[in-house]
Amino acid sequence: MPEPVGIRLSPFAGALRRAIRERGATLERLAEHLRDQGTPVSAATLSYWQSGRSRPERALSLAALRHVERFLGLRGGELAGLLDAPRPRGRPAHRPPSPAPMSRVWPDARSRRRALHGLRPRDEARLTRLSIVSRLEIGPDRTERRQWNRNILRAEQDGVTSMVLLFWPDAHQPPPTLVPTRNCTIAASNRDEDSGLTAAELRFPRPLARHETIIVEYEIEQGGAVPATNHEQRGRMPTRELLIEVRFDPAALPRRCEQFSDIGGRPLVRPLTWDDSYTVHALGLDVRPGAFGIRWSW
Repeated sequence: MPEPVGIRLSPFAGALRRAIRERGATLERLAEHLRDQGTPVSAATLSYWQSGRSRPERALSLAALRHVERFLGLRGGELAGLLDAPRPRGRPAHRPPSPAPMSRVWPDARSRRRALHGLRPRDEARLTRLSIVSRLEIGPDRTERRQWNRNILRAEQDGVTSMVLLFWPDAHQPPPTLVPTRNCTIAASNRDEDSGLTAAELRFPRPLARHETIIVEYEIEQGGAVPATNHEQRGRMPTRELLIEVRFDPAALPRRCEQFSDIGGRPLVRPLTWDDSYTVHALGLDVRPGAFGIRWSW
């Protein structure tokens, strides 16, 4: 498969081209697979992607890219992490999006200030959130057993060194414990004793260069014996792909389960049913700042 003449392949196009060649796949077979998955992309468009003439930008194309990665035997986010920032449409924008007002995402201003005291979330606006996956496991006693999180981030400027998390316990629960597991360490943390709201600065192994991507993973351990009733993410910056998963023990299934979001003051609710592994999920693409998650009743 010769390289296209006169076009310098982007990292995304080059990686896609190599993966297709190494898998021995045809564009027609890949296009057929995407149609079967409900995210159709034509063979002609796939050809443009691998030659660098175009790239996936819209929500449907980004959803299809997840199936492309699986079909080619790649890790989730491996191709998506190589995409440049989306090209502006309409009026040109000269600045990255600013964080949403903190009060929109975390209404309790006093608890927020106390939790963030001494921390500097200076890098927040310099990181693009390409993918966030948060998976929660519920035990037979209806309590949280394990929460695993993965963030795929891209630096938009040189020198980005950290990210800041805000998280809180369920009512009448002890403080949760943050456990870094990949590409991060806890540089500093704070907890507001009145509300339980906790802030932590996760430092990367080294400063990131502009357009460099990083995969950050961590777990949140929640003790106590109070049944869990929701799992959500709150963010001040847009997220290209946000996946929330909750897996229930077959001995303790909820009566009702639903996806919810509260973004820009427009609450939305959608009922969910679990799959063969007793897991429900909520997928958001191009998610704006706000709350997004899953809740259930026993």
